Amino acid sequence: MNPDDSISDANPSQHLRGEELQSIPLKPQKLEHGLYVIATPIGNLRDITLRALETLHMADHILAEDTRQTRKLLESYDIKTPLSAYHDHNAAKRVPKLIQELSAGKTFALVSDAGTPLVSDPGFKLVRAAIEAKIEVYPLPGASAVLAGLVKSGLPSDRFVFAGFLPPKSGARQTALDALSRVKATLIFFETGPRIKACLKDIESVLGPRDIVLTRELTKRYEEARYGTAAELVESVSETPPKGEIVLLVGPPQGDGLWSEAEVISGLKDLISEAGMKRASSDIAAQSGWAKRDVYQLALKLK
Repeated sequence: MNPDDSISDANPSQHLRGEELQSIPLKPQKLEHGLYVIATPIGNLRDITLRALETLHMADHILAEDTRQTRKLLESYDIKTPLSAYHDHNAAKRVPKLIQELSAGKTFALVSDAGTPLVSDPGFKLVRAAIEAKIEVYPLPGASAVLAGLVKSGLPSDRFVFAGFLPPKSGARQTALDALSRVKATLIFFETGPRIKACLKDIESVLGPRDIVLTRELTKRYEEARYGTAAELVESVSETPPKGEIVLLVGPPQGDGLWSEAEVISGLKDLISEAGMKRASSDIAAQSGWAKRDVYQLALKLK
């Protein structure tokens, strides 16, 4: 499931209706049979491509993670294609039958609640099965909370790693963060409002004072971004807890490259007497690309 509370729009009366769609000056494309994986809006209903609308109109059947959610989109654009549920709980049962129908020449459109299917939802199971059965899979690109958050963040975008939801428990979350601590790229996570404060505390503990951006309600009326270090954002979310699901972006470690252990120890020796062990560990972690707690362990040995 993507991190979007619901499909919504301030003025749904302005959406294209079915008859208006037919008047768009584009030559309709004949659909080849196969599986069409279609990105849908993450909030604002206008964020859908003409090709996506055309395919949803022409497909034999639409598979949706939540039919109630998808029906809002279909009704807004006067799309009457048959719709049924495909999600984690029924995937094992449905996939064999769907593959059989696809092999017989049916055309299916796969959508998630919002955004691009296969990003934190069960669509990949059907896609893998289709590929194994030599059924053509057609991706129809469009809205993505991951990319929207990256654009809004202003963090380095030449390399980024999407890591989905972190584990809910602190110990497992810190282990997952530690595994990512030396990755020289912007890290992107999904997170929920109730867990965000604890998550930020673990990020501060493991990754140190990196640039972080918390985004929510992307493309919606109350779109928001908060910028700062983990410590600063802990204070922000304590004062004003964010609601709903969040795209959280963490900047790469500072510095030109990962330091060797000898370089970390040398840096600690220079700083500990001046700034104290905790502050020195935090500063060296930010500069070296090392996890904060690993630097702190070296500092303890020096002491």
